[in-house]
Amino acid sequence: MTPELKERIDQLVNNNKILVFMKGAKLMPQCGFSNNVVQILNTLGVSYETVDVLADEEIRQGIKEYSSWPTIPQVYINGEFVGGSDIVYEMYQKGELQEKVEVALAS
Repeated sequence: MTPELKERIDQLVNNNKILVFMKGAKLMPQCGFSNNVVQILNTLGVSYETVDVLADEEIRQGIKEYSSWPTIPQVYINGEFVGGSDIVYEMYQKGELQEKVEVALAS
């Protein structure tokens, strides 16, 4: 990964309390896993940003290296990589995601 790409991703992750790297956009997810994450976050009623990896091949490949996680979507809360669709769903089911989101938005 180039230093420029790492800086770009760092800025995206650090400038947004809740950020989802996904296929498609919040209003038009382009895969089921991305849609699952959007639905969970919408259910929580929180504000979040998304980055469409389909629109930027450099980000699409770079984010996998950045997080050492091979799949999309990827969710970041308060600058921390949380996981993909399955992990976010599991955290939501246990009530852990709501807590993490509340702490992030309060900070």
